[in-house]
Amino acid sequence: MKIVSPSYEVLDQLDRQSLAVRIERCGRICYKSEDRIDRDSAIPFVAKMAEHGHNSVLEMGVVTLEVICADEEQITDFFLLRPRYLHIDRDANTLLVTGSIRSFRELLKFHPENVVVRAACALINERHPYFFKGVLPEGGLSADSSITVRKVELDEVDQLPPESLLKHRYIAVKFIVNRAVTHEIVRHRPCSFLQESQRYCRYSEDKFGSEVSFIKPMFFAEDSSEYALWEKAMLETEQLYLKLLQTSTPQAARTVLPNSCKTELIVYANLKEWHHIFSLRTTKAAEPSMREVMIPLQEDFQQRFSSIFT
Repeated sequence: MKIVSPSYEVLDQLDRQSLAVRIERCGRICYKSEDRIDRDSAIPFVAKMAEHGHNSVLEMGVVTLEVICADEEQITDFFLLRPRYLHIDRDANTLLVTGSIRSFRELLKFHPENVVVRAACALINERHPYFFKGVLPEGGLSADSSITVRKVELDEVDQLPPESLLKHRYIAVKFIVNRAVTHEIVRHRPCSFLQESQRYCRYSEDKFGSEVSFIKPMFFAEDSSEYALWEKAMLETEQLYLKLLQTSTPQAARTVLPNSCKTELIVYANLKEWHHIFSLRTTKAAEPSMREVMIPLQEDFQQRFSSIFT
């Protein structure tokens, strides 16, 4: 077995990649199939996710659009849809709209008649037609010429005033932590999550070193009797898991795996939600293993977005 320390990585390098590339790189964490990524793999991967309705993967790409409407009626009709998964700022007839690919797909699927939805999705579809597989209206997608839509680049988003930056700037973080920590993080509903799947990952395979990885517990000193007891339990658990795999599937064998198992989790959220997460997960009342990664991550965010995280 392997024992690793908990860690995190801010995935800001993906912010400069195409939407298809960033979605693939996040999506492959579930089956730990990153070894299949090459220069041509992103679009087929994303198209397959869209075709099969794996919407959680499509939440890992976010778009910010400037939408200039012709009149009040267009804006009113749009807000009557209650697009709750979008973040929207309004200045007269101009809307600043941020949402995931999934949110735009579902708006088009359920409200294809709305002119603002059609205009926004038409622009995305023009650049990335694979995102809308299965939800395009009959006859295709044409935009109302009275509505102007423009993609807002990341550099522009970063220049927004703090109250808008909070809502429209998204950041993804990859955590390597135990299952007890991931169970708590996924309770933050406004976030998007993708997680290493014990149901499909077979840890007896070579790419996992034919062993199970566990997160080093911060509760016990390495030379303590408690740590020795924990280590013995993990070793016995691994032996049971590998034995079950000889006759069972990973989803059956995983039933013996404990909370200490190493798990990779990507959390994608806007700065407003990260602010909320830090307010709960860094205090003395928070679970110690959670504080172990959240406190240094909060300090990282304070460096990156000093106007938001003080």
